[in-house]
Amino acid sequence: MKITEYIITLQNVHLYAYHGVMQQEQEVGAWYTVDAELAVADHSCTVTDDIAGTVSYADVYDIVVKEMAQPSKLLENVAHRIMERIFASFGSVTDVVISVTKDTPPMGGDRLSASVRLKAKRD
Repeated sequence: MKITEYIITLQNVHLYAYHGVMQQEQEVGAWYTVDAELAVADHSCTVTDDIAGTVSYADVYDIVVKEMAQPSKLLENVAHRIMERIFASFGSVTDVVISVTKDTPPMGGDRLSASVRLKAKRD
């Protein structure tokens, strides 16, 4: 057997943060949902059952929390910062997809959300 893809996902990280172009968004804040998908080159943990051969999703969660705590005007900037930190922290990560969703953007729609999704490959 040959493993052809090893993906770690962190889904529905629900956080309150202060991102937005409008002053009110930066002062009042809003709820956000972040999803992360990481392609990992080292899949030795599948055989060894050792956490040293993988990427801890708890560590990825910590990165998301720290970056979401830093206010930005644009969701694009937040997603980009999360991706940079993941690549810098985990050498075995080859690809990252980050989605940042503002759960209730100030546009007046019922059950409306707005998202940014970035996908990157390690240089």
